Amino acid sequence: MSVTSNTVSKKKWNIFPYLWLTPSLLLITVIIIYPIYELFIMSFSEISMSGIRRGFNGLDNYRALFADRTFLMVVQNTLVWTLAVVGISTLLSLGIAHILNQKFPGRRLIRAALIIPWSVSLIITSVIWKWILDYNYGSLNLILTRIGVINENIYWLAKASSSFPAMIWVAIMVTIPFTSFILLAGLQSIPKDLYESADVDGADRWKQFTNITLPLLKSPLTVSVVLNTIYVFNSFPIVWSITKGDPVNRTDLVTTYLYKLAFQSYKMGQAAAVSVISFVLLLIFAVIYVSLAFRKEDDHA
Repeated sequence: MSVTSNTVSKKKWNIFPYLWLTPSLLLITVIIIYPIYELFIMSFSEISMSGIRRGFNGLDNYRALFADRTFLMVVQNTLVWTLAVVGISTLLSLGIAHILNQKFPGRRLIRAALIIPWSVSLIITSVIWKWILDYNYGSLNLILTRIGVINENIYWLAKASSSFPAMIWVAIMVTIPFTSFILLAGLQSIPKDLYESADVDGADRWKQFTNITLPLLKSPLTVSVVLNTIYVFNSFPIVWSITKGDPVNRTDLVTTYLYKLAFQSYKMGQAAAVSVISFVLLLIFAVIYVSLAFRKEDDHA
């Protein structure tokens, strides 16, 4: 009788964790899972201009997208944008984090100042850079003219060949604080004894970096690259504030093109299909990158 009562009490006790998790699970379902489900349904549906679902149309939305050369160009822009911003910002952040990890006068002040570009609104930052690049009143043209680099003002935002790299530069400047602090936290968790032992063994700075720093930074690097890729891939304020995708969609990203499809062309079904494609691409990247990162870590272990 006592054994049975103990078993029943254990079963009752095991229910409590699920009861405590129920509010969180409901919140996740309402805010994340259900909208994703609705998004997938919309991508296979015909949607009226008022947002009413008229019925399923199969793969028509996806066929229309992949038959559109503009969409393929936008996907290419987004991949170049993501690779450039994430790659360059990660490399620069490694150097910045290494410098901030050293002891020097004013280190705390510089660390505090570094976070400002990331904490300021992206729209404010983008508008400031738009004025810096302005043809008539921009400070960039003024500075380059004063130092003799150019003889006349340049239309930085008139051509995609100059405006797109300029926006990549702005995105890198905004991204560096986030990645730098993640990598700095990883550097501070590395025991100093390892570097002291390496010095005793005669290892130079490069060998210490490749054999100690990089292997122990795998987890922070993985978090930084995955999160940064998601943020940069879904970037909207920078492009919309500076060029709005002009000229002729040449600087559009997936997010800005999606916005135009949904709220300017009123092609809600195709816009939903673009969202699904973006979701799938990011999911595939995250799974592959994380699995490769942890597989290498297991191999070394």
